[in-house]
Amino acid sequence: MTHPNIPLGSVIQGSLSQGLEIRLHPDISVEDMRVGKFLVVQGTRSRFFCLLTDVTLGTASARILANPPDPSDDFMREILAGNGTFGTINISPMLMFTPTEGNPQKEKLPSTLASFQAQSSAEIELLPVKTIPSHFSQVYDASEADFRAVFGWEDDPTRRNFAIGQPLDMEVPICLNLDRFIERSNGVFGKSGTGKSFLTRLLISGIIRKQAAVNLMFDMHSEYGWEAVSEGKQFSTVKGLRQLFPGQVEIYTLDPESTKRRGVRDAQELYLSYDQIEIEDLRLVGHELNLSEASLDNANILAAEFGKSWITQLLNMSNEEIQLFCEEKQGHKGSIMALQRKLMRLDNLKYMRSVCPHNYIDQILQSLDAGNHVVVEFGSQSNMLSYMLATNMITRRIHKSYVKKADEFLRTKNPQDRPQPLVIMIEEAHRFLDSSIVHQTIFGTIAREMRKYFVTLLIVDQRPSGIDNEVMSQVGTRITCLLNDDKDIDAIFTGVSGGQSLRSVLAKLDSKQQALVLGHAVPMPVVVRTRPYDSTFYKEIGTTPWKEIPDEEVFAVAETAKADLGF
Repeated sequence: MTHPNIPLGSVIQGSLSQGLEIRLHPDISVEDMRVGKFLVVQGTRSRFFCLLTDVTLGTASARILANPPDPSDDFMREILAGNGTFGTINISPMLMFTPTEGNPQKEKLPSTLASFQAQSSAEIELLPVKTIPSHFSQVYDASEADFRAVFGWEDDPTRRNFAIGQPLDMEVPICLNLDRFIERSNGVFGKSGTGKSFLTRLLISGIIRKQAAVNLMFDMHSEYGWEAVSEGKQFSTVKGLRQLFPGQVEIYTLDPESTKRRGVRDAQELYLSYDQIEIEDLRLVGHELNLSEASLDNANILAAEFGKSWITQLLNMSNEEIQLFCEEKQGHKGSIMALQRKLMRLDNLKYMRSVCPHNYIDQILQSLDAGNHVVVEFGSQSNMLSYMLATNMITRRIHKSYVKKADEFLRTKNPQDRPQPLVIMIEEAHRFLDSSIVHQTIFGTIAREMRKYFVTLLIVDQRPSGIDNEVMSQVGTRITCLLNDDKDIDAIFTGVSGGQSLRSVLAKLDSKQQALVLGHAVPMPVVVRTRPYDSTFYKEIGTTPWKEIPDEEVFAVAETAKADLGF
């Protein structure tokens, strides 16, 4: 990396929509320019914070290409370098630093880079890019001061910032604004093996540490609550969230035997019953159970007749009783018998009971209301039928409770009645948010509501192209590791202006510990080396000083209650 006061090149052409083309100075090696690097352009009135999106080679004459120098002729190559041959880069301006209205030097930016960086943050205003610098404006490496001005710092007492990683070529933290992060549903994407689970643990650890929200995590592969196997050639384990935050994280298990074998202490058993299953739950797992629309229509007839106990009644009915029922209630015998046969598969789920005397979902709600974070482990019950059914049943009831709480808050306008924001983490999210079913599932509803009822999703998925486009457009912050499939890459940039210039950045990520972060929680798209989830992180997450923000400074009070709810 060059010194931030040494110019790298000059603006030679470009546009606001297509970005800027920069010709590198002769003493700057094109090999030092990496896609995803951050640069700044010093204009006359503004300073532009930019992302490098492409690197190319140029020549002053086609004759040089027709008759290139001999590879061993270093003297001729040095003669041509800078004049006959040169490097160019393409950069996309992301933000403008502009002197504020109260600054007496508003009409003239400081003449030197050092004097610009010496200005206080109160004298500099961050604005979206609506213009471009003039010809031959100089380009520099972004400095630590630039990153601080854009992304803030983790110990900022005025807002909940969390360092997710560092730029590719600098040792300076890149922070997410967690208050903005929890305002909308968010996604962690990447192909298998890129570290999505570790990145998700980082994010949830930050939310817990900064008390931004409570978390409900549906842990399909038992990776979040207790120890998990680290990625690498040597076998080792990393700490789970309960080990990092022992007094704040509770583990519920749908497979107590598996959880005990893993050495998890104090995990609470969780059981569900047939009378808690509704038609919406079956519709979500219709593909797994191979249910037809006719079967679901007849399920409605059964539910109308028997109420909540309709599944238990159906499973105990004989062929003759089914025949008699169809004659009386105009049901279809073949569809009802097929429904009975397919619902028998639910008997194989360890956590399913005919009747459950204890309401475990209410117990989870009480834990969340108390400010505790809940991990639901599936153990050996991690097949898609089991995972989707339990996740949908629990989420639907918790969302219903939050709707009541939000309505009560709107009625009383009392800040003490304001529900604590809830983030629900689901894996294999495209199975819940597929276009064919998303409008009929609770997860599609939550994604479209944004934070209206203080509930948002954290979706973890390796196939974002399988998620409905409308839902993807509502995803506030997208943290994306390496993806290879063009459809998946296109899905990441659904609803993102200027996404085309970022495609090359995403395609060039390393397969480990690199991610593109864009959306609501960061001021601009940024490529980061993700923060390692290791012993250093364990110490930092437990000892990072944090001054809690008073409620009156964070939350809207009575006069703004309606605006806060989004009505």
